[in-house]
Amino acid sequence: MPRITLPDGKTKDFSGPVTAREVAASIGPRLARDALGAKIDGELRDLSAVIDHDAKIAIVTPKKRDGAPDPDALFLIRHSAAHVMAEAIQDVVGKDVQLAYGPPTDTGFFYDMHAPGRPITAGDFEKINVRMAEIVKEDRAFTRYEQSAEQGLARLRAEGNKYKVDNAERALGRSALRADTPAAANVGSESRPTHLSFYATGVPGTNWEDLCRGPHVPSTGRIGAAKVMSLASSYWHGDENSDRLTRVYGTAFATKEELDAYLAQLEQARERDHRVIGRHLRLFHIDEDVGQGLILWTPAGSIVRQELQNFVTAELVKRGYQQVFTPHIGKLGLYRTSGHFPYYADSQFPPLIERQTLEALGACSCADLANRVRGGEIDGYLLKPMNCPHHIKIFASAPRSYRDMPVRLAEFGTVYRWEQSGELSGLTRVRSFTVDDAHLFCTEDQVPAEVQGCLELVKIIFGVLGMRDYRVRVGLRDPDSNKYTGPAEAWDKAEAACRDAAKSLGVAFSEEAGEAAFYGPKIDFIVKDVIGREWQLGTVQVDYNLPVRFDLSYIGPDNRPHRPVMIHRAPFGSMERFCGVLIEHFAGAFPTWLAPEQVRVLPISEKSHGYAARVESALRERGVRVTADLANDRIQGKIKAATEWKIPYLLVVGPRDEEQNAVSVRARGGGGGGDTPPVPLDRFIAGVVREIGTKAAGLTMA
Repeated sequence: MPRITLPDGKTKDFSGPVTAREVAASIGPRLARDALGAKIDGELRDLSAVIDHDAKIAIVTPKKRDGAPDPDALFLIRHSAAHVMAEAIQDVVGKDVQLAYGPPTDTGFFYDMHAPGRPITAGDFEKINVRMAEIVKEDRAFTRYEQSAEQGLARLRAEGNKYKVDNAERALGRSALRADTPAAANVGSESRPTHLSFYATGVPGTNWEDLCRGPHVPSTGRIGAAKVMSLASSYWHGDENSDRLTRVYGTAFATKEELDAYLAQLEQARERDHRVIGRHLRLFHIDEDVGQGLILWTPAGSIVRQELQNFVTAELVKRGYQQVFTPHIGKLGLYRTSGHFPYYADSQFPPLIERQTLEALGACSCADLANRVRGGEIDGYLLKPMNCPHHIKIFASAPRSYRDMPVRLAEFGTVYRWEQSGELSGLTRVRSFTVDDAHLFCTEDQVPAEVQGCLELVKIIFGVLGMRDYRVRVGLRDPDSNKYTGPAEAWDKAEAACRDAAKSLGVAFSEEAGEAAFYGPKIDFIVKDVIGREWQLGTVQVDYNLPVRFDLSYIGPDNRPHRPVMIHRAPFGSMERFCGVLIEHFAGAFPTWLAPEQVRVLPISEKSHGYAARVESALRERGVRVTADLANDRIQGKIKAATEWKIPYLLVVGPRDEEQNAVSVRARGGGGGGDTPPVPLDRFIAGVVREIGTKAAGLTMA
């Protein structure tokens, strides 16, 4: 007699095995109508899943209690839509299309497939979308059934789809897994699956079917709205030496309105793509001769980055931070102590070995050298993956007293990560990036106030940049895990400090168990940009681990050594990524204080070139970034060209303006021009200097 525990703690007893659908119906008819699936002891399952034991169950519906889309619901919808799209493609392109793998993703789903007859093209999309809509309208049930391993494999082999045979063998832990792989090591003969599961979109043996673990929504009609989106190339198992496949992307939502909103957001995102805008405004450059993922900041982009650094630096000085500089490399032993090497070696550039060491080794193979480096027999250097070990050594370089605490060290430090080439993307995923890093060394009693100060700094920065729509995520330890370092009482204090600090911000925050770093709890800022996309920007982490690893201490009031607590904080995170987000957030139209060019002076004819040059000089003397366009073009052409550079202010000057010592102001976005009366030059200069100095979000001189 299973006892079902619901999310609110209430229980329901059933006289025998019960399905998740029956549990939903026992709670209420509306829930039964809205249900898409269920979380059973934390595992996402079909509504048809049978429960024959005591279990915790949460029924999954399209919306959470707060009205936001439920991620589990989207997973079910998109996984199911992948099946619908695959069926539609085989109906439109040909039954000979061989399906390989089709999972849901954060934004939709994809299906890898091999089309031997003719290629799948974007020209097929309209027919595929029409067929998908028909299948959804038919509201066919997703029907799960199982076959024995031998029966299922024999069936798949008879169908001639080697990709599905491979999938099945891997699911069964058979020959497709090499004996030395982690997955194979975890599959003992006694725990290997004995059956394969299939899903029919309708009636088994009659309608379309696919090998699949599930789960799925109850029927195709529950998908709501789906659309095929794009094509790309892929390789079977991601191995470029294996079969080349076609990857078909799609997306799906619970309603057509949600799909339409997403498509509109995508269109805006394309228009705001920082890679396109960055190229157009000449903010940064990526050159193959320099290397993928290595950013060359142009003069214009360097201004944006430097203004951000100046802004943060001024705030840090107010808060008692001390600036430091550290080298771009360090000895491997340093990173062995911190734990960054060799545990994260796959995401780092290879170590650098001293020339004398290499010469002494003679004919040592690459594999032998790598093993000896990893084992610690050979030392070397590493392009630094993090700044914290260097800052720790600065803290440890002098005796510290409790009177010195807290010690706040800040650096715009460049670090290096080996990202796979397929994962690189503009400024947001790079191999070399600069972190607005700081590490605070404090006593345990100082942790709450220091965490609070870090959060206030992030709040100020986001406020000035107009990023006021954000939420906070507090990452806590998993009480059932033993991966965390440090005493429980220290964790209790640190988590309480993070909670209290998050509450003080006056914004929504969530607590997520298991999201803490192994050395301490953390606070992440999730910012929503102007088109509704979320970005993780800024983090504050409390660390009890590294002070132990490096045996840090300060002398307390009892004249005995005590262990400090370390706080990591980075409001921007990666400067490259943050600038990429800002470019898209502002669509390249930066507020005046950030704009690479703040004012352009446009004389209406050659007669006014002298006055234009004097206006330019007067602005430059006040620190305004200004140029004068003295080309012999027509004024309308000059205005059009300057507008494309998204310059905040254009000053049109002619003989009448010179007589009045004034300027005709055209603000970005259409303000000014036409019949707008000229503005006295000194008044404009004073106003724009004030706008820049206050870091105003809007154009105050419009």
